[in-house]
Parts: sequence; structure tokens; C-alpha cells
Amino acid sequence: MVVIRRLVDRHRAYTGIFLPGEPPKIFPTTDVEHGRILQIYKQDKPYEGIENDFTQFDLGSDRPSN
Repeated sequence: MVVIRRLVDRHRAYTGIFLPGEPPKIFPTTDVEHGRILQIYKQDKPYEGIENDFTQFDLGSDRPSN
């Protein structure tokens, strides 16, 4: 399972990609770049058969899924 998180400090925003058994990959990104990464990894909305934040934590349940 891949985990993608937005990380923000006082000076910059970062995207962190975490894979089991691998060191985390953390790099600076803009909001647009981070959003595109989420789209690529299908965490932009619920998808049938894909386990992501929306299915695991029921995020965005007020929005219809496609």
C-alpha cells in the first residue's frame, strides 16, 4: 500500500510518499503538483476496488462517487 501525505512547515509544503519497507520520499511540491500526484495514485476520490483515504476513512462521503 502506498501512503501519500501533504506535509507543511513554516517555510514550504512537501509531498511525502511512504511505501512499506522503503525509506520515505519527501520532496517540495506546490498544491497543484500535490493534487496531480493524488490523481495519479487514485486518491482524488473513491474508486471501486481501490483502497485509499476515501474508502478507509470514509472521507468525502457527502460527495457522490463515480
